[in-house]
Amino acid sequence: MIVAVLCYINLLNYMDRFTVAGILPDIESFFRIGDSSSGLLQTVFISSYMVLAPIFGYLGDRYHRKRLLCLGIAFWSAVTLGSSFIPKERFWLLLVTRGLVGVGEASYSTIAPTIIADLFVSDQRSRMLAFFYFAIPVGSGLGYIVGSKVKDLAEDWHWALRVTPALGVVAVVLLVTVLREPPRGAVERHSDSPLRYTSWAADVRALSRNRSFVLSSLGFTAVAFVTGSLALWAPAFLYRSCLATGQCRPCPDGDTCSSQQSLIFGLITCVTGFLGVGAGVEISKRLRRTNPRADPLVCAAGLLGSAPFLFLALVCAQGSSVATYVFIFIGETLLSLNWAIVADILLYVVVPTRRSTAESFQIVMSHLLGDAGSPYLIGVISDRIQRGRPPSYLLEFHSLQYALMLSAFAGVLGGGFFLATALFIQGDRKRAELSTQGLLPEETEPEERIVVPKRGRSTKVPVSSVLI
Repeated sequence: MIVAVLCYINLLNYMDRFTVAGILPDIESFFRIGDSSSGLLQTVFISSYMVLAPIFGYLGDRYHRKRLLCLGIAFWSAVTLGSSFIPKERFWLLLVTRGLVGVGEASYSTIAPTIIADLFVSDQRSRMLAFFYFAIPVGSGLGYIVGSKVKDLAEDWHWALRVTPALGVVAVVLLVTVLREPPRGAVERHSDSPLRYTSWAADVRALSRNRSFVLSSLGFTAVAFVTGSLALWAPAFLYRSCLATGQCRPCPDGDTCSSQQSLIFGLITCVTGFLGVGAGVEISKRLRRTNPRADPLVCAAGLLGSAPFLFLALVCAQGSSVATYVFIFIGETLLSLNWAIVADILLYVVVPTRRSTAESFQIVMSHLLGDAGSPYLIGVISDRIQRGRPPSYLLEFHSLQYALMLSAFAGVLGGGFFLATALFIQGDRKRAELSTQGLLPEETEPEERIVVPKRGRSTKVPVSSVLI
């Protein structure tokens, strides 16, 4: 029941994040902004989310996680609701509210996976993480679908931003009534005795030396770059393709734009999420029996395999919309193989007392170099290509097409990082297991070393140091 509640909130998290992408043409028309400003909507949100993640990672490793979740989700729901009432002269205020939404999402994304890790181990944990991470592609797809359909029904895009706040109130009630806080690391140590905590600086030093954590986080950064750029720009790209080929008409000023492309892309994202996340966990679980490096190898295969299909989807967009959707389907399925596996890698190569901090640093890395900048970068490249040329629907289509090709090359780079992770995964996992069970001593911090007292005064020292 706890995992089901956390999965529901993760679904809302990604629904809210991608509702904006589903109604992006309407937002551009309402505020009269270009591609660069549109890309800022996602960049501002991700930047805020990224900056706040280490703070909640520190709090999540040391304080009551249930209270942090409740406060974060309540704040996120209130800010999202407020963003739906912003007038057209205040686009900057929309950017501010999107940044504040990152407060709630940072609190949730860093803490929720660690609760699941403290409830389950081994293959059961992998299954529960797969169930939890189904919510990422499915919630993203529902964001497009709900956003576009609510907009059509209400004939006003503002109502699309008022759905997730109402569901957020339900999420807070479920957290208060269902969630119980499990002891950190007890299920792995087979004991309720408390783990030894180290300072935040010591945690950071240990994580920076964990090669599997660093390399897998860099690989996941490439996943974030690709998904971030596609999430915001794919529906707009498909819409421009439709305009360039004359298959649909442009949206009049003040009227709602066609939502067919957002609906189709949302459905594809939902289905590929189910297929990709589930397939990734099952494939890695079966390969793990014969190859202990299976997890990073499956992630590498997913990224390297998705790159050519996403490239073909961009190339074929003007010639055949059916082929474009087929290639997007295959590419997104392969890309979705990574979600649950990357989370599982982090949880078994990092000791329980550092997991929220590790989650937060992975969020910072993946967003700083990934989807914090990719939507804005794609928008800037698209605007730069159009600069100095007579405007046309064909030019708008080609400029975004060339800009999005950057995503395919980022996927290849990420696959290389996962291949490098496979070299170190066994040793790092074994060290984390021994440390959790108390069989591998932690590195002593400078303030804990033995200090010889002056003038014969007594001092307290660790028993283990005396024995040594």
